[in-house]
Amino acid sequence: MKKMRFASPAAICLALLCLPVFGDERPNVVIVMADDHGYGDTGYNGHPFVQTPNLDAMAEGGVVFNRFYASAPVCSPTRASVMTGRHPFRTNVPNHGHYMRPHETTIAEALKDAGYVTGHFGKWHIGSVQPNSPTNPGGAGFDEWLSGLNFFDNDPYLSRNGNYEQIKGPGTVISMDATIDFLTRHHSGDRPMFAVTWFPSPHDPQEELPDLAQARQLYNDQNTKKPGYFREITLLDQQIGRLQKTLTALGIRENTFFLYCSDNGGLVTASSGGRAKKGSIYEGGLRVPAILQWPAKYQASQIDTPAFSSDLYPTLVAIGQAKVEHQTPLDGIDLAAVISGEQTSRPGMGFWHGFRDGQGTWSDRIIKALMEAKMAGKPNPHPERILKNVNEFPDFESLDSRGHAAWNAWPWKLHRIESRGNVKYELYHLVNDPMEDKDLSKQEPERVRELTTALENWQQSVLRSWSGADYQH
Repeated sequence: MKKMRFASPAAICLALLCLPVFGDERPNVVIVMADDHGYGDTGYNGHPFVQTPNLDAMAEGGVVFNRFYASAPVCSPTRASVMTGRHPFRTNVPNHGHYMRPHETTIAEALKDAGYVTGHFGKWHIGSVQPNSPTNPGGAGFDEWLSGLNFFDNDPYLSRNGNYEQIKGPGTVISMDATIDFLTRHHSGDRPMFAVTWFPSPHDPQEELPDLAQARQLYNDQNTKKPGYFREITLLDQQIGRLQKTLTALGIRENTFFLYCSDNGGLVTASSGGRAKKGSIYEGGLRVPAILQWPAKYQASQIDTPAFSSDLYPTLVAIGQAKVEHQTPLDGIDLAAVISGEQTSRPGMGFWHGFRDGQGTWSDRIIKALMEAKMAGKPNPHPERILKNVNEFPDFESLDSRGHAAWNAWPWKLHRIESRGNVKYELYHLVNDPMEDKDLSKQEPERVRELTTALENWQQSVLRSWSGADYQH
């Protein structure tokens, strides 16, 4: 179960005394993440037809990360990395549909303990949305939540603080409605706000439509097999515009840390920004759009130093002046010096996928069944979805490194691909070869050995964490 933040009465008193002192100085924090939005699928990154005027304006006035990566090429693992600052394997989330362990300390818990009011809105997909589950958003530190188990489209079934309901309208709009309501109700209070909005778009089946009739027709006329994908990107862009107007109207835009990114690469290889697309450890599956706006602190700039979703937790812990006792090993770093330009290099970033299969999660179907059973006074039809296997701690063999892993030691990236006991390595120079076309592993044997050692040491560290070693304090 979750550990107490402060072990002694003296520490508790000290924390309570400190909270009001810095409450007004710290920024509000809003994190918005799309579901499957590719790096190249924005106007500001040069897409030939998709309309993203609000993201383009945000990029023009904000901090643009040119090399921002999701920590995984699929959704649930990246969400766990955002919440914990750790590679998702460490948290029990090796693939989509797995549950993050409640033993983890989340950024929502850290900021809540530091005095923030916290809310989650949209796709969850790292735990339950049933009441009283330690794996639901409330169990992960959110005071308020309106959440789905996985992606959802029009007229979704959602859980509001554990109470099930169906809400009419596009799911992306509903998620932003709840975010705006949260910010509006709390902006004049004495606590800074932390809002996490995880859009269900532009994930398949892409049934939501933007308000702009012209955009609907435009994408129909384009030579694309995925018009719905681009329509939902324009729809989510419209919600970014609504959020920007709300921050301005509430008078909190200047001192709000607002970051937009995606949970993994896009669905169209041609504009993914790299080789392959979602589901791949190659650049197209990991590289995503990312823009930060905090007008009171940062002017417009372009950041070429690589960053990834695991960096958000340590960055926000520092910004929120939170104190985390017994911090487990992190994979992310505080990005403050990178954003300011004082730091232009970073530690290596590890990626790993394909070790375990994903688990199917039909959000509407499951929540509808839960709602109907509750209304009829019948037993819970999905008790297995309260915890899943979060209290199991696998004992891995020391060399269990199956799947596709990579070590990004910028500008070099080493791939280790293991299948049926066979291992092959690939090496790319990402500045000279951003599409990972020219394998340099034969020309650079010493570099391959060096990066292989770093990667395999990291993999063993990840497996130790997954086995529960980090919780033994």
